[in-house]
Amino acid sequence: MKVNKRSIAAFGAIAAVSALTLAGCASGGDSNSGDDSTSSGEITVWVDADRASVLEDAAKDFTDETGVKVKLVQKEFGEIRDQFVQQVPTGKGPDIAVGAHDWLGVLVTNGTVAPVELGDTAGDYEEVAIDAWTYEGKVYGVPYAIENIGLLRNTDLAPEAPTSYDDMIAKGQAAGTEYPFLVGLDPEAADPYHLYPFQTSFGAPVFGTGSDGGYNPDDLQIGNAGGQAFATWLASQGATGTGVLNTNINGDLARENFVAGKAPFFLTGPWNVPAAEDAGLNLAVDPIPSAGGQAAQPFAGVQGFFLSAESKNKLAATDFLVNYIGSEEVQTALYQAGGRTPALTAAYEAAVADDPITAGFGAVGADAVPMPSIPEMGAVWEYWGVTETAIINGTGDPVELWNKMASDIQAAIQ
Repeated sequence: MKVNKRSIAAFGAIAAVSALTLAGCASGGDSNSGDDSTSSGEITVWVDADRASVLEDAAKDFTDETGVKVKLVQKEFGEIRDQFVQQVPTGKGPDIAVGAHDWLGVLVTNGTVAPVELGDTAGDYEEVAIDAWTYEGKVYGVPYAIENIGLLRNTDLAPEAPTSYDDMIAKGQAAGTEYPFLVGLDPEAADPYHLYPFQTSFGAPVFGTGSDGGYNPDDLQIGNAGGQAFATWLASQGATGTGVLNTNINGDLARENFVAGKAPFFLTGPWNVPAAEDAGLNLAVDPIPSAGGQAAQPFAGVQGFFLSAESKNKLAATDFLVNYIGSEEVQTALYQAGGRTPALTAAYEAAVADDPITAGFGAVGADAVPMPSIPEMGAVWEYWGVTETAIINGTGDPVELWNKMASDIQAAIQ
């Protein structure tokens, strides 16, 4: 085993699963953990193409230092969750797979993932990353990247950050551009993800939280008084109001208009920064301004690697997860490959020191809330976006539409 600070800190965590590993070997069961990996000499990792090259180096180091081979199998990221759920119960599938934290509801309820014993190393990660990968009090993965939106500002058009939503619109109008502010919306389903920070600024989260800090599916908060106030505000910014929010401007059009200098502000994520930089724009990332007076908290999406509940080599898989994928070297390399804010604090601090854009998104992400991973979130997505579209387009009373949405969500959950 690689002997370093992280290895020593994780030794107890790995030992905790060693009994399970030895029991699996002694049972004489099928040693196939997917793609013909053996229980003693190989682990299989499902990874997407964007991260495969980084893991090749980590896998080589792991094999050199432990003797355990790592078989990397490339998969389309969007197909991993469903294939994992289908294959793991049959004794197939990988030992480890890359994924997103909001898959946990499906993965845990299907019994396909095992908790990852991070031990003392849990404190080495950004708090929001560990919170996101925690489900019912247990951590189910090693996070590597945090992704969230922020307010992208063209500093030539708006030299100062706005102090509120109204101040942003005023600054945008003063810039004399075609649009004071841009956010991409879908004509059928708006975009609850991008609009959520404005919703939270009215005190209307989707769910309340339980004593363990996790989301409580029995405490639907979206229809509270704050949600009704948000709905009223949403209508005031739509077709029958200021027209700032426009469902005919989708994400691509919003990016194109911002890159063309037609707006000083763009609510987006780091994925749209390269296009703006290529166009020569001078940029800053600001906190998302509040529309309702409270903090505007976006969702945080956290990507990481999880452990199969049916892995026949949990000891080696946990070692690879905690000591290699969780190392500063690998986390930094993953950041350089994908541009997402690192989850490991040491890698995060190094990244933000070198890149003010990453620092800006990281600062917003520090106050973000994990996107709910509970299965009940599916009912929310079903009604949320279409209701926002109806409100923005002025097709009904905003409060009545919002209340109906909340009732429909509650009925679907029950």
